[in-house]
Amino acid sequence: MKLNSEISGFYKLSLEERQKLLSKLSSLNAEEIALLNNFGYFEPRQMDTLIENVVGSYQLPMGIAVNFKINGKDYLIPMVIEEPSVVAAASNLARIARKQGGFQSEEVKSLMFSQIQVTQIKDINSARQKLMENKKKLVKIANEHDPFLNELGGGAIDIEMREINTRNGKMLILHLLVNVLDAMGANVVNTMAEAITPSIEEISGGKVYLRIVSNLATHRIARCRAIFDKELLGGEIAVNGILTAYEFALADPYRAATHNKGIMNGIIALTLATGNDTRAIEAGAHAYASLSGSYKPLTKFDTDSGGNLIGEIEIPLALGIIGGMTKIHPMARLALKILDVKSSGELSQVAAALGLAQNVAALRALAMEGIQKGHMSLHSRNIAKIAGVPDHLIEKVAKQMIEDKKIRIDHARVIFERIEKK
Repeated sequence: MKLNSEISGFYKLSLEERQKLLSKLSSLNAEEIALLNNFGYFEPRQMDTLIENVVGSYQLPMGIAVNFKINGKDYLIPMVIEEPSVVAAASNLARIARKQGGFQSEEVKSLMFSQIQVTQIKDINSARQKLMENKKKLVKIANEHDPFLNELGGGAIDIEMREINTRNGKMLILHLLVNVLDAMGANVVNTMAEAITPSIEEISGGKVYLRIVSNLATHRIARCRAIFDKELLGGEIAVNGILTAYEFALADPYRAATHNKGIMNGIIALTLATGNDTRAIEAGAHAYASLSGSYKPLTKFDTDSGGNLIGEIEIPLALGIIGGMTKIHPMARLALKILDVKSSGELSQVAAALGLAQNVAALRALAMEGIQKGHMSLHSRNIAKIAGVPDHLIEKVAKQMIEDKKIRIDHARVIFERIEKK
């Protein structure tokens, strides 16, 4: 039967009714329906309130990166990720960084901003001047819409303005800066931007269209630095290899994209574990990498007088420890407890250190042995599982695939059949 995805009122159905319809449309068997009914940490009714058209739950592994010392404090870092070798690689590089004192992360501010797009202005210079004169009034109106945040020491603090040229003419873009404290802050800044929109239109004589948070959080930059011991890295050859790989990324956006993906392997795994918005973090990071006009690495490397590798990272990180899924998801709450961070800024400091470690690990693997050796060693177990190898023989089959340098499903089956015959 040909599938027709035009379904009226799917969202109105109960979860059970959606599953029944999906089963019919996609020919799901009883075992597959049972998978949909494994809701893990949530009751079905709770899951049905999180997003629309819910039919089931999806789970990923959570591991712990060890050996991290950041600003003199030790951390166990929860990471939710499906890719083999990432957690192990980060832990190994954190161990190497400990010899030289670990990671040093700078304080991260809690400033977010919403952009307010003012259009159809007859005299943009006059409008800008009038808005500047009324800045304090606008900030006051914004704060009146979140007195609790004010009481805690946060709230709107300033308004920045930018004039841009577009195909629809000149626009005045206001940035409403808000100290969001320990929240990610998108809802806070958006609500405040909505609140001051009527006043902005009245003062400027223009028309406001968009008023929305920017995920390019340039007021929330995380910076971290570490020295990686030359000998523990693998000697001068390893250091030179990493520096050469970095220069490649610095000169070539095609390489820089994969370079930064290695950084985000660590940062996104922590972002997901703590219930934060992975899409916002990814968007901000890659936009920041492009601010110079061409796409660049988010890290930079050099050596000290002893030939040790110096690594630095600079990246916008709008992470929170309150609000949203950080409180709703029980595993996010557990991850934050394991992490033992006291503020959103501290979480961003940890994330920056993790991203730097992950990047060095990837560059070291590329420079020394090729990324596939370590990655495929761990991946071989997944291949054996997919090939149908019983759990008690997975390690044996995986080891043989590595020795044979044939990490493939068909070869896993050949090895398994050979073992069975014996």
